[in-house]
Amino acid sequence: MTFDVATLPEPALNPSHWESDDLIPPDGSAWDLLVIGGGTAGLVAAKTAAGFGASVLLIERDRIGGDCLWTGCVPSKALLSAAHAAHDARTSTRYGIHVDGVTVDFPAVMAHVRRAIATIEPTDSPAAMRAAGVSAAHASARFTSPQAAIVDGHQVQFRQALVATGAAPVMPPIPGLADAAPLTNESVFGLTQLPGRLLVLGGGSIGCELGQAFARLGSRVRIVEAAERLLVREDADAAALVTQALAGDGVEVRTGVAVTAVRPDGSAWVAELDDGTEIGFDAVLVAVGRRPRTSSLGLDVAGVELDERGFVRVDARLRTTNPRIWAAGDLTGHPQFTHTAGVHGSLAASNAVLGLRRRADVASLPRVTFTQPEVAGVGVSLERARALGLTMRTLGHVEVDRAITEQQTAGFSRLVLDGKGRVVGATIVGPRAGESLPEAVLAARHGLRARDLAASTHAYPTYSDGLWKAAIAQVQAQLTGGVTRRATQALTSVRRLTLRSR
Repeated sequence: MTFDVATLPEPALNPSHWESDDLIPPDGSAWDLLVIGGGTAGLVAAKTAAGFGASVLLIERDRIGGDCLWTGCVPSKALLSAAHAAHDARTSTRYGIHVDGVTVDFPAVMAHVRRAIATIEPTDSPAAMRAAGVSAAHASARFTSPQAAIVDGHQVQFRQALVATGAAPVMPPIPGLADAAPLTNESVFGLTQLPGRLLVLGGGSIGCELGQAFARLGSRVRIVEAAERLLVREDADAAALVTQALAGDGVEVRTGVAVTAVRPDGSAWVAELDDGTEIGFDAVLVAVGRRPRTSSLGLDVAGVELDERGFVRVDARLRTTNPRIWAAGDLTGHPQFTHTAGVHGSLAASNAVLGLRRRADVASLPRVTFTQPEVAGVGVSLERARALGLTMRTLGHVEVDRAITEQQTAGFSRLVLDGKGRVVGATIVGPRAGESLPEAVLAARHGLRARDLAASTHAYPTYSDGLWKAAIAQVQAQLTGGVTRRATQALTSVRRLTLRSR
């Protein structure tokens, strides 16, 4: 059956129904903190400031919860969980378990996605904001001066403000693409029918995750990436394993090529590539990047500058070029992760309300791509480590007993160490990689050495054995080389003589 992308439904996710609070601050003059944007950064910032006793007004023009709740983390991981369950059922014969006749009920899968959103939504709801002491308004806001904004026609004064309006998917100017009703993460979760042939533009985290999900649910998926490989921000070794896994799922990966035009082909579509080849498809998902949502905020009037890419320019403390206005989340140009937005939102609010001078950590931010296998990383990458001449210690998961018991050995754990043996980066590829990464994040954040990880007892058998064994291997290499080896040999000899004399 041909999938008609011209009749794609709008996302079947209803906006939050909520009444706006009064825009007049408690003291009748100015809000201590005006927060524009009700995604993760704005929500955490508003709660943080209110917890300090500040008067806070949160403005959100769409749905409180932002991309993460409605079109990002929550729905994508719910979709992936269903896709991985289908894959596990089909491949369970490797354990001696035979499951016959695996079928996918796509509308039921999407109902599961919506239930996940509905279950989590109350945590981010206007009612939850009010319970935290935050006033909230369902409105649009635009700065009218360095200390004021217009909110639904009302002039609002503020002592400090925080901008957290996030980012939106980029739509490349490919001739004919708009006519094919392209999907993005903002619309794909509204599908009610599984595309027969899905073309994915972009081989980053979003493209790989959703591409694998739809392939495992039954779509024929092709991923086109202009770069020479997938996941260009991750280690090449990690990207190679993901590419291999996608091929095993039946995904055709085309790298080093770009789509130059799209044209109709009966009830379907054809994408023309710059190498002269063509790809037929029924639906196209665009995942080639995200741009900051700043155009309607009047930032120039407020004295807030943008960088050459259009992101809000912030200093190390997340203050903009207007000392009364701060920014956090995807519109700052920092890594576009929910956890980054939350931590930075809290930090910016603390600095704004309390006058602190805390600096945002951008060196030890974790990142996870939730494909199978998962890819988790922090700090210095493989390519950067090689350029700097840093030490790397890699352990293949054929040496991790938990991976062996689950037949999931196609992965590795890697530590990157500076000249003093301190952890400055890590990459893990395999099941639950994201759950195994935090100790590497902690180590990188606090300057811990490989020997510190090696000296910590790890539960057995777990996937975290990978990092632990990599750390042990590094310590053993240090003990068997150079001055350390001569010193330990000398101590062993002294000890031997001491015991003989007794």
